[in-house]
Amino acid sequence: MALDNIEQLLEKYDNAETTLAEEAQIRAYFAQNDIPPHLESYKLLFQYVSHSRQEKFTKAVTLPAKRKTIYQWVSVAAVVTLMAGAYYQVNQMNQKTSFDDLSHEELLAYNQTIEVFNLVSSKLNKGSGNLEAFKLVSSKLNEGAGNLNYLKDFQNTAKRIIKNN
Repeated sequence: MALDNIEQLLEKYDNAETTLAEEAQIRAYFAQNDIPPHLESYKLLFQYVSHSRQEKFTKAVTLPAKRKTIYQWVSVAAVVTLMAGAYYQVNQMNQKTSFDDLSHEELLAYNQTIEVFNLVSSKLNKGSGNLEAFKLVSSKLNEGAGNLNYLKDFQNTAKRIIKNN
C-alpha cells in the first residue's frame, strides 16, 4: 500500500472521518514489520488496539442483592403519611375564620397590624413624592447629554471642514 495513501487515511482517522473498511486497511498496514520511522507511534497505537480486542473479561460479575420488600412497604407507608398530612393541612387552610370567631386579643392584634400597615403606607407614599424632583433632574440631564452629542457632531464637522481647506 502506498505511503501517501496511508498518510491520507491516518489524517482522516485523526479527524474521525474514516470508514470501517479504511480502518481495516490501516490496521493491516501497521501489522507489517517495515514501517517508516515517522509512523512508529501509530504502529504502537494499532498494536495496542489489536491486543486489547483479543483480551477477554473473565472475572465474575456479582450483582447486588435484591432489596428486601420491607423497604418497599416502608416507602409506600411514608408516601401515604405525607399525602395524608398534606390533605389535612390543605383542609385546615381552606376553613375560613370569621371575625366573630376571633378572641378579643386576636382582634386587637389584627387592628394594630392594620394601623401599622397604614402608617408605613403613608410614609412610603410621602417619600415617593419627593422622588419626583429627582426624576425631573434626571430627565433634564439626559436631555442635556443629547444636546452635547449635537455639539460633538458640530465640532467633528468643523474639524473636517478646516482639515479639507
